[in-house]
Amino acid sequence: MTPPLDDAALPNRLPRPKEELEALKRAWKPTSGLGLLKEVNNNIIGVMYIGTALLFFVISGTLALVMRAQLAVPENDVLGHSLYNQFFTVHGTGMMFLFAVPIVEAIGVFLLPSMLAARDLPFPRLSAFAFWAYLFGGLAFFCSLIFEVAPDGGWFMYPPLTSMKFSPGINADFWLLGIGFIEISAIAGAIEIIVGILRTRPPGMTLDKIPVYCWSMLVMAGMIVFAFPAVIIATALLEIERAFDWPFFIAERGGDPLLWQHLFWFFGHPEVYIIFLPAAGLVSMMVPALAQRPLIGHDWVVVALVGTGFFSFGLWVHHMFATGIPPLSLSFFSAASMAVSVPAGIQVFAWIATLGKGRLQWTVATWFLLGFLFIFVAGGLTGVMVAVIPFDWQAHDSYFVVAHLHYVLIGGMVFPVFAGLYHWWPTLKGTMLSERLGRWAFWMMFIGFNVAFFPMHVSGLMGMPRRVYTYPGDLGWNALNMVSTVGAFVMAFGVLLVLIDMARDAFGRGRPAPENPWKAGTLEWIPNDDYATRSIPHVRSLYPLWDNPNLSREVQEGAHYLPGAPTRRRETIVTSPIEARPQYLMPMPGPHWSHFLAGLFTAAHFICLAVQLYWVSLVPGVLAIASVFWWVWSLDRGADHPPQDVGGGWRVPVYLQGSENHSWWGTAVLLLVDGTAFACLCFTYVFLWTVSPDVWPAGTDALPGLGWLFGEAALWVVAAGAMLLASRAVAGNRSWAMRGALLVGLLLMLAAAVAEPYNRIGSGLVASESAYGAIVYMLASWQVFHVVILVLMTGLALARSFAGRLHARRRVTFDNVMLVWLYTCGQGVVSLLLVHLFPRLAV
Repeated sequence: MTPPLDDAALPNRLPRPKEELEALKRAWKPTSGLGLLKEVNNNIIGVMYIGTALLFFVISGTLALVMRAQLAVPENDVLGHSLYNQFFTVHGTGMMFLFAVPIVEAIGVFLLPSMLAARDLPFPRLSAFAFWAYLFGGLAFFCSLIFEVAPDGGWFMYPPLTSMKFSPGINADFWLLGIGFIEISAIAGAIEIIVGILRTRPPGMTLDKIPVYCWSMLVMAGMIVFAFPAVIIATALLEIERAFDWPFFIAERGGDPLLWQHLFWFFGHPEVYIIFLPAAGLVSMMVPALAQRPLIGHDWVVVALVGTGFFSFGLWVHHMFATGIPPLSLSFFSAASMAVSVPAGIQVFAWIATLGKGRLQWTVATWFLLGFLFIFVAGGLTGVMVAVIPFDWQAHDSYFVVAHLHYVLIGGMVFPVFAGLYHWWPTLKGTMLSERLGRWAFWMMFIGFNVAFFPMHVSGLMGMPRRVYTYPGDLGWNALNMVSTVGAFVMAFGVLLVLIDMARDAFGRGRPAPENPWKAGTLEWIPNDDYATRSIPHVRSLYPLWDNPNLSREVQEGAHYLPGAPTRRRETIVTSPIEARPQYLMPMPGPHWSHFLAGLFTAAHFICLAVQLYWVSLVPGVLAIASVFWWVWSLDRGADHPPQDVGGGWRVPVYLQGSENHSWWGTAVLLLVDGTAFACLCFTYVFLWTVSPDVWPAGTDALPGLGWLFGEAALWVVAAGAMLLASRAVAGNRSWAMRGALLVGLLLMLAAAVAEPYNRIGSGLVASESAYGAIVYMLASWQVFHVVILVLMTGLALARSFAGRLHARRRVTFDNVMLVWLYTCGQGVVSLLLVHLFPRLAV
């Protein structure tokens, strides 16, 4: 007989009322059939997200197999030159942009709420929008291959090869618009993850008790915030150059192709760690569970994750050693490239020590983890080799680099992800994948991988260049390429076995899993349902299930926080970012069509742009905006219920305003993304001046007078003041004063945004004549874009005001508009100072 729980020290007394669990189930009941399209629950969105990422992995891998068939023998003709270029571009792009980053975010969407014992992440509609945008954008991208209009400039899309002169079709546009759009989806996911980890942790889970995986996702999401804007700006600049002939990368008119490489690799090198860190976080969670002991050096592993994220931003020149960078810069970046191996080494030693000290369970996940350690360490060693400048000069653009890249990415990410599939599969629907099939799959993948990619080190050192579609038969590469091709197909059969195993389980052939089958110590192993855990546990350690064997039972019986749905709708507890103390009860949006339609129409808008249907693109563009308005209109409900008792003596409000509100945090993170993008534009301005100062004004005669600078800056400052006045009016419930201040401020911003291009046109500056004109108009356009966004946001705030949904006690929407407004004004002043003062100081 199970003894009764001692509920004296628990947040809620037992037994709980019978109707409480029923109310919780009703609130979180999922939709079915077509209603699945409007679902937002992370348990459903996360699974669809992971499934889509695996589908894109299979498509991209199939392209790789066709390429390996082409290279199996010399002078083969399976693929022609043009089609091969499209295949390797879509393969690389698909793996990097449509599989690697999305699947780590997808796993996060699925796993994080259960690891944090949250009902869901704080912006479920944003997660759902990110998924649908990713799905539609990805399908369109792969379909471009069917019509032979796929991009063919490589996944790095270096200009001038991808400029209009050398790529006049729409192939490059598919990459630039498609990937830029999909990266927006990745940023949406990163915002969700950052705010989710910082604000929806269970009570008691202070920063030192956060699971390592959550730390890795937090660092990864932070890296996305600061890295991805660079590639978005780069793609925007190249697309504008192609569409309007603004010469950012055309050397004859003051541009520089190296600008693309700086922006692209500022994103591209952190991208490797954006992929690796979440996988390392998964490993750091699996190793203690499989070894049945806490992770050795836990704190050092967390420091290593943060250090890796920091170092990774100092390594982008690592990819540009052969481009003529000054020797001092080369030495610095070479040293930084080697230094990043230190935090990676700390993690590897911590995993090995934990496995060595523990009582190891030999599961399929264990085999994949051991395979990961072997392959990743080998890839790390070759990484140190290419960080040595003389060696890099020899191996650059050879198959040695192809081998190194795949050892790091497949070893560092794919093997841990497959280990994670087997390890966390029981949390999906309570069944287990086949251990026998899994071991066959592992050995085929492990042997196939090494047979495929190890010979590439040798062929690269023998001089075989990458990106070639065929080769003569007398260079000594024939046997090596044949072996690589055989290995690739063996590895593919291993992946196929995993897919068969998953399909068996989906059709009901999976073995029922016991509760917590690996006897892990973290919260995701508490039995879950659509509402996540029955109650949200109080956390006192890193491994709460090991420290309190009764915890799972306590949670399931509702003895911890929020055992029901007190407001009869979906909700979760928002806690403070440091101490994780309950602050308020956050109502969560339920199923809705708006995020699905927003994703669909946004994708359609970008596809129309890619195929140059510019006027037609306005239709889905407007519909996408309307869908977003529909989406946000039902949010920001205000305090529509009295404070609720969530247990443990905590009676919390259902609504908070200002900097404690989760959407304020989301907007603040979004502005970090925006600020990084603006910093990339400022970098572009200064970089282009350093390489082509001759296209900049030689004196002040060609510049607008300083009166324009002071006048336009004054407009931005007064517009910011108008917003502050509007804020005071909201606090005093003076609605008409608020509306008037907003309208006046909006007119001032419009005047400031239009004045800059107006005076430049008056001074005779033409954007297409020089890089100077292009970047000046680009900065002005960037500001105009922000004002257009603010017109829409302010319109929403005014509409809510007229509808009685915005006042002193319900002003979250207004506060978010204010954040963006003040940021835009500040950015406007900085932009003016750069374009007006820099030429004067430089001449």
